[in-house]
Amino acid sequence: MELSKGWNLAQMAQNVANDIPDGAYVNLGIGMPELVAGFIPEGREVIYHTENGLLGMGEVAEVGYEDSELVNAGKKYVTAIPGAAYFHHADSFAMIRGGHIDICVLGAYQISEEGDLANWSTGDEDAIPAVGGAMDLVAGVENIFVITKHCTKSGESKIVKHCTYPLTGKNVVSRIYTDLAIIDVVDKKLEVRELAPGISFEELQELTAAEIHMSNYSI
Repeated sequence: MELSKGWNLAQMAQNVANDIPDGAYVNLGIGMPELVAGFIPEGREVIYHTENGLLGMGEVAEVGYEDSELVNAGKKYVTAIPGAAYFHHADSFAMIRGGHIDICVLGAYQISEEGDLANWSTGDEDAIPAVGGAMDLVAGVENIFVITKHCTKSGESKIVKHCTYPLTGKNVVSRIYTDLAIIDVVDKKLEVRELAPGISFEELQELTAAEIHMSNYSI
């Protein structure tokens, strides 16, 4: 596949941001999901939650203006918007477990055709467990968006028939955003909502280790 095809990371993050409605309470996972905060359309209000105890997280702090006591779950220095609230770690997870967060954006190692998610371990013996709050998030948040490259560096599909890595949750993913397509998980079936520029459905299927279908809403 030519390198010019598909979306870059910024475009992938923008695709996610465009689908977050005004007034939503959103938790962003560590890594690629953090990029989404920079692409929310102008005039749209989104309230960001971080599980270490902040509701109303702002942009990443500028160099020289970092506050050592104001960090997100990924240990990055952030800012707080007017009206932001700070609270105990337990209260933060009560918000998650109580269903008060509208959308969570996470990364992934694998996603199955039924919406199972594996994003915390590759299962290697020397791997460092890093589940964080992901299991709570997929259990307590209704809409789980995943943003990830479609294939690994070695060319293996991250979208598979069955996950082989340890699961974060079963049947939890609502929508997948990759560099090649936007894919909905509907009734345990993968429906392609939009193809990236230069990518055909046939090419996408060839690069996907699970059966995909064209959605009625495809562009």
